[in-house]
Amino acid sequence: MFALPAPSFSSLRNAIRFCVLALPLALAACVTSPPPQQAIRSIDPAYMAMYGARPDEKHPLPATDISEVDPRFLRREVAYYGREEPGTIVVDTAARYLYLVREGGRAIRYGIGVGKEGMAWSGRAVIGRKAMWPNWTPTAAMIKREPERNAKWAGGMAGGLDNPLGARALYLYSNGRDTMYRIHGTTEPWSIGQSVSSGCIRLFNQDIIDLYSRVPTGSPVVVLQGTSLPDVEQDQQRVSYY
Repeated sequence: MFALPAPSFSSLRNAIRFCVLALPLALAACVTSPPPQQAIRSIDPAYMAMYGARPDEKHPLPATDISEVDPRFLRREVAYYGREEPGTIVVDTAARYLYLVREGGRAIRYGIGVGKEGMAWSGRAVIGRKAMWPNWTPTAAMIKREPERNAKWAGGMAGGLDNPLGARALYLYSNGRDTMYRIHGTTEPWSIGQSVSSGCIRLFNQDIIDLYSRVPTGSPVVVLQGTSLPDVEQDQQRVSYY
């Protein structure tokens, strides 16, 4: 019988080194790594305050949940290179934005939702009337389109938290006549930035309250359909406390 040669000291050292290096890999193969945590989008405290509750309102307004809202549609100040005079409202239905033109090449930009009626008219008008917590009466077309939802309000709905016009409404007039075009609040904040089945131009309730406070009756309004403003850019340095 032949005796196996005794391992050399060098061989033993290399074997031990291999085992030490391989041990963590072997252990790792037996351990399931925890799934990565979902990223939680932080919300600027300024926006939390901007869209916070308004208990001072005739109908106390709860905070708007903006956690699922695309940040593009939150109120902010932007650079504006259009030709409209300060004090003009410009409604860009294609981009889902409304601008209030200010001095010095600036504008306050609000996200909007555009309803079927909001796509039915374009041109120039003025704010002929303003209303706080307005009454709402569905049009004949709205009743025909959604009778179960709207027929019961054919005689009108009083202002309140359930009213589709929301906290404020601006009524557009042209040549002294009501165009039936409205800029108003909404009971469906998720619809901002979207095309929806009914209504005209809707804003978050906190945004229509802000806009209402800045524009007097007689202010000019321009409504664009099908084309977006090319000369507007976001200013990240002045995001808003407006």
